[in-house]
Amino acid sequence: MHTLSTIFEALPYILEGTAVTLVLVLGALFTGFLLGVPMAVARGYAPRPFKWLVAAYVWFFRGVPVLLLLFLFYYGLFGLIGLDIGTIGASCVVLGMTSAAYQSQIFRGSIQSLPAGQMKAGRALGMTDIQTIRTIILPQALRLSIPGWSNEYSILLKDSAMCFALGTPEIMARTHFVASRTYEHLPLYITAGLIYFAITMAGVAFLRHVERKTRIPGYNAAGM
Repeated sequence: MHTLSTIFEALPYILEGTAVTLVLVLGALFTGFLLGVPMAVARGYAPRPFKWLVAAYVWFFRGVPVLLLLFLFYYGLFGLIGLDIGTIGASCVVLGMTSAAYQSQIFRGSIQSLPAGQMKAGRALGMTDIQTIRTIILPQALRLSIPGWSNEYSILLKDSAMCFALGTPEIMARTHFVASRTYEHLPLYITAGLIYFAITMAGVAFLRHVERKTRIPGYNAAGM
């Protein structure tokens, strides 16, 4: 009974961290999208120096652990340039920059799955490469990227738990705070796990709904 009482007393406090977690995940997804789409396009169509630059970015952010990146930027780079955006802002930026590396690969794969002749067809119609990419290539590629984007959402949600190392008041940080004072570690961490699971399932279900709504009947990656 004491354990249940502790959980019910702590639950409102822990659930307040859900809003912070969602801000981190959604902010990182949006930042990753804004950076990832141009990088994916650059990898496919830009001159070689730009491709190398994007490849180096992807290599760095995919090769360094998220926790190390959080420390590197928050305690290192941000402090060096005098940027104070708080733990939530810093966590969101770092997760977003990391997500951009992964999202660029998702979008790149979708772009490469499309028939190469679509670019030539756009040129034959008198469209510029940018117009063809914006009006023909990207609308198809983004539809095909939704399943991969759903997976990235799940990964970001789990990575957001590491932000508690900076003191970001998200679910994990609040759970750890309560557990260290009540010594009810196992039930409280199980509760946190169930909250993460519920958020994951809700987000994935929403993205699957978006995928069904945006699917074009009879259309596949081959453009047929």
